[in-house]
Amino acid sequence: MTTDHTPMKTPPSPEAVPRRRRSWLPMLFWLLVAGGVGGAVWHDPGLVDKARAFVSPPAPAVKGLAARVVPVTAVEARQADMDLFLNGLGSVNAFNTVTVRSRVEGELLRVAFTEGQAVEQGDLLAEIDPRSFEVELTQAEAQLARDEAALKATELDLERYESLADLKQITGQQIDAQRAIVRQAEAAVRITEALRENAQLRLTYCRIEAPIGGRIGLRLVDAGNMVRANDSAGLALIAQIHPIAVTFTIPQDEIVRVQRALAETGTLPVEAFNRDFQTRLATGTLSAIDNQVDPATGTVKLKAVFPNDDDALFPNQFVNARLLVETLHDTTLVPLAALQRGPDSAFLYVVQADSTVALRTVQPGQVQGDQVAITSGLEPGELVVTDGIDKLTNKAKVAVRGLKPPAAAEGKPAVEGRTAGP
Repeated sequence: MTTDHTPMKTPPSPEAVPRRRRSWLPMLFWLLVAGGVGGAVWHDPGLVDKARAFVSPPAPAVKGLAARVVPVTAVEARQADMDLFLNGLGSVNAFNTVTVRSRVEGELLRVAFTEGQAVEQGDLLAEIDPRSFEVELTQAEAQLARDEAALKATELDLERYESLADLKQITGQQIDAQRAIVRQAEAAVRITEALRENAQLRLTYCRIEAPIGGRIGLRLVDAGNMVRANDSAGLALIAQIHPIAVTFTIPQDEIVRVQRALAETGTLPVEAFNRDFQTRLATGTLSAIDNQVDPATGTVKLKAVFPNDDDALFPNQFVNARLLVETLHDTTLVPLAALQRGPDSAFLYVVQADSTVALRTVQPGQVQGDQVAITSGLEPGELVVTDGIDKLTNKAKVAVRGLKPPAAAEGKPAVEGRTAGP
C-alpha cells in the first residue's frame, strides 16, 4: 500500500483577500496624479518651466559693484625755505664766575649785600675792621716824614761840601762820600713811600667790592667772624649772567660742516630750548669751537653766547641747543610721513584729478624734523598721501578727508569708501 506525502493546500484565509486589494490603491493614486499632470502639461506646455522656477528660483541679478574707495589724508607739497639744524644737549654756564674773598685778615664788620641780588662792578659787598690798617698807615707816613727830613739834611751837607771844594778846604773823597749818603737817604725815602702805599692798599682792602657785575649767591660768612686773606671758602659767589654761555656737543662728523658754514657767514645763530624741546628759551650766536674731540663720546664741544636779558637761562641749567647750519631756498617740502622707501628707491602716493593715486618715484633730500625736501620727482602744489598709505596700490581709488571729491563738485552723488549693495 502506497502512502501519498503531498502536502495539502490550505485555502486562503478571509483576511488575506482585503489586504491584497489595499496594495493596489497607492499605485492607482499615483497613476491618477500622473494622468492629471500629463493632461495639464498637454493643455499648458509652459507649466514645466513654471514648476522648475517655483522649485529652484533663479538667483537675483548681481548689480555691478563699485570700486573700493580708500579714505586717506593728503597734504599739498609746498615750496619754501628749509632751515637745517644740528641739535645737541648742553648746559648753561655763567659767562664769568668769581669767588669773593678777603685780601686781608680781620673781623668782618658788615655784610652789605642781599643774597641773590644783582650787583654791579664796584658795589660794596662787605667791610673788614680797618683800625689796625689805619695804624699801619699812620706809622708808614711818620716814617716817611722822618726819612724825607734825613734826606733834606744830607742834601744840605752836600751843598756845603761842594761850596768848600772851590776854596780847597775839603777833599774830593769827602764830597763823594756825602753824595753816597744822599743817595742812601733817597732810597730810604722810596722804601718808606712803598710802605705807605702798601698800608693804604691794605686799608682799601677792608672794603670788599664786587670785581664783576652779575648775580651774587648766598653769603658764606656772617658778620662778626674773623676772615683770613685768600680763604678758600670765600664770602660769596658772583656769576655773570648778562651775557651767559651755553656749552653743548655735536657729533664729530659735523665739525667740517659747521666750520664751513662759520667761514661763509661769520656767525651762526643758536637757539636754546627747554628739556622737552617744546619751549624756546633764548637766541644767541656761536662763539667758539673746542680744539679737540672727546674720544669717549666722539663729540666736540661748542660754546654759544646769549644776551639773557630776560634771565631765562640760569647757570648749570640743562638745555637743548639747536644750531642753524644751512638754509635751503625754494625747495619742495612734504611731511616725512608721506615718504615711503622701497628696496630700490623712495616713492610717494600722489593724488590725481580723477581721485586715484599714482605711485611716484622721487629723490629725497635733507630731513628736518617732520619735513623732508624732495629734490626731484614732485612739483609744488601736488597732493601727497600722508595717512592710509598701507591700504594703497598704484591707481587705487581714494577719498581725501576734508577734500570735496570731483563728483560732488559736479553735483553728483559720490561714493566714499562704501560698496554698492542690492
